[in-house]
Amino acid sequence: MNQIDLKDRHAIVTGGAKGIGQAIAARALASGARVTIWDIDVGRTDQTIKELGAGDGVRGDMVDVTDPDAIARGLDEAIAGFGNVDILVNNAGSVGTVANLWEQPVENWQRMLTLNLTSAFLCCRAVTPHMIENGYGRIVNIASNAGKMATLQNSPYAAAKAGLISITKTLAKETARTGVLVNAVAPGGANTELFDGLPTEYAQQIASAMPLNRLIEPEEIAALAVWAASEDCSGTTGAVFDISGGRADY
Repeated sequence: MNQIDLKDRHAIVTGGAKGIGQAIAARALASGARVTIWDIDVGRTDQTIKELGAGDGVRGDMVDVTDPDAIARGLDEAIAGFGNVDILVNNAGSVGTVANLWEQPVENWQRMLTLNLTSAFLCCRAVTPHMIENGYGRIVNIASNAGKMATLQNSPYAAAKAGLISITKTLAKETARTGVLVNAVAPGGANTELFDGLPTEYAQQIASAMPLNRLIEPEEIAALAVWAASEDCSGTTGAVFDISGGRADY
């Protein structure tokens, strides 16, 4: 494992109770950070904290990242618990209904935008002023290859992730001279519970499109995300880092 130095840094990871978020929390802890997990699944968060085995170095809070008031409360509690927030990883989200656009329920469209896009907007909106005031910050948005290329039967999710990439680029320019850098990580198919829940044929199509002929492991995504959250990522902002097993070639 390559060493990444996050000593004395405080990271908030949304959706950190499982999958990619859990892997990011684990890698951040291994790199010396204190980690606050925001998740709505209290039981799973408690279980994850035990599995991480980081003692007082990790805390969990039930925060609905689609609720501005809950985010404000969560931020206050995170600062009270671990001090200034240096890193925000917007990972919370969901894939939603697999269907052609004309068959997509309107409710799924709205839900995907709320969970995958509005949530990140609200978290960035709350945390960015705090980082600017402190003169330092790293924001890492977990986007998707679906936001960069045509993704059949998942237009709401793809649109939300494309929007997240746009937010990343815009906020990066707005904060470029403040010490706050904003980048995105765009995975292809990842070996997570979320992927396992997809229809079998649809999941197979995604996996077979990857030249490495395998899914990306959450730990591989975490390694890239934690680097982007570190001081080593010092000359890049507004970037989208692909980790797709060779699927994205542009």
